[in-house]
Formats: sequence, C-alpha cells, structure tokens
Amino acid sequence: MDEKLKELEKQYTEVPIPKELDFVVENALKQGKKKRKNRAPQWLLGTAAAAMLFTAGLNVSPAMARTLSDIPVVGSIVKVLTWTEYKVAEDTYDADIKVPAIENLENKKLADTLNEKYRSEGKALYNDFVAEVDYVKGQGGGHVGIDSGYEIKTDNDQILSIGRYTVNTVGSSSTTMHYDTIDKQNEILITLPMLFKDDSYIKTISENIIEQMRKQAASDPDKKYWVIGGGLPDDEVIDGFTTIKADQQFYISDKGKLVISFDKYEVAQGYMGIVEFEIPTDVLKNELVSSKYIH
Repeated sequence: MDEKLKELEKQYTEVPIPKELDFVVENALKQGKKKRKNRAPQWLLGTAAAAMLFTAGLNVSPAMARTLSDIPVVGSIVKVLTWTEYKVAEDTYDADIKVPAIENLENKKLADTLNEKYRSEGKALYNDFVAEVDYVKGQGGGHVGIDSGYEIKTDNDQILSIGRYTVNTVGSSSTTMHYDTIDKQNEILITLPMLFKDDSYIKTISENIIEQMRKQAASDPDKKYWVIGGGLPDDEVIDGFTTIKADQQFYISDKGKLVISFDKYEVAQGYMGIVEFEIPTDVLKNELVSSKYIH
C-alpha cells in the first residue's frame, strides 16, 4: 500500500499547472494553443501529523474506481468521477477536498482543459489550507477547516451542469460555488454571455432578481436580501445588490431554465448561504439567441 500511495503522489505532483486558475476555456479551444508548464511544482505534504489520503488515479487503481458508488453516469458515454481526494484530520484542522474529472468527451481539448482547471483548483485549495494551518498554529492554535466537492446539477441528453462548492472555516465560514455547463451533443462549454444577443441581459436579469428578492422578503420574514425592500431596514442596506456580473455563476436546470447563483454573503446575510434564482424564460425571450438551451 505504501508503494501505491507513493506512486499516486508522484503522478499527482507531475500534473502540469496552468498559469491561471480562472482562465476562459472557450478561448483556449478556439485558439487551439494552450501553453502548459512542463516544470513539476514542489509538492507540499502538509504538517507532520496530518493524514493525507489520495482517493483516485483511476488508471492506477481500478478497484478504487469501482467502489465509488456516487459516480454519476452522463448519458451512455460521458461520466464525471472523483479523480483525487485530499483528506486531513488533525485535532482542530480538517480538510476534505474532492477533485472531479470528466471522462469520455470526444472533445479531448475541452475535457483536458476543464480537468486541468479542477486539479489546479484542488491543489491550490490544499496548499492554502496547509499554509493557513501553519499560520494558525504559530498564533497559538485554532480551528481551520475546508470542505470542497462537486454536485451534478443537471444531467440529461443535452446538458451537463457541474457545480463545485468550497466551504472555508476559519473562525466564521464562507461558501462559494462555481459551475461549468456543457452541451453534451455539441461538446462545447456554455457561457452566460453566449446565450444572449447582447449585454442587455445583465439589466434584465438583475431587475428580475431584485423583484424576486422583494417578493420573497414580503412573504417570508426569514428572507433578507441586501436590496431596498428586501427585508432589511433601509439604513442597513449598504453597498446593496444592484446588478449581476456579466459572467455571473449560473447553470441550466433539467427543465431548461436559467438559474443564477450567488455565493454566501454576496447578496444576503450569511445564514442564507448559497442563494439561487430561477429566471422565468418569458423575461429572457427577447434577449436569448435561441431557445436551444433556455426554454
């Protein structure tokens, strides 16, 4: 077993890391030229008492792969699985980071680009965790935790939407979500701007979300958003929500609806966590390029 773990560690340290974690995938596909670093980065093993478990390298351990009961199968070809898992359990320091991988896409460049991004993000999260643990220990100790993984938001004949979540706990907690939505039939990555004729969608979606916030707050006293009329006293709405970003996090639901996602604290108080809004298609129909994805 020790030899197998060493081999997994060796293979993982040799994974090339893209220069930027948040690069634009579709541009790389169009250019067909993505420079990758050949230098193997220094691997941080973490604090001495930390227990680190590699779960994956499916080409190395098929038996491990067969035990992953939560692997969703996309259609009859494409599948999403756990490529690697980092686990650390040491007193008040805990990490569980699951790194997804997409397999069997015929568009190898798209699959490779996404998988490199996922591996890079996972490695960066682990390295940041190790650095934070070292810092907190130097300050006398405390609690540091990270829980990161993925969930399949949509899996049908046309659309695969993967959500990757990260919960950081250092004193208080923060939660973020990042989505990738793939057209499985044409094997392309779908971005928010490409769904619309021009950038007028930003205003349309933002106005609808604010309307939804106010309606929710009026009917449910537990819903409180950072907008005027969103359930909070006006004087507490400072730097409130006014507009989505052009590349706001989103996914396409199984029913073909556009769902806009906000991280914890982004548009509401922390207790509300991740907040999502389904945008009615009737609101979007004049801005949509077509009804192929959103209908």
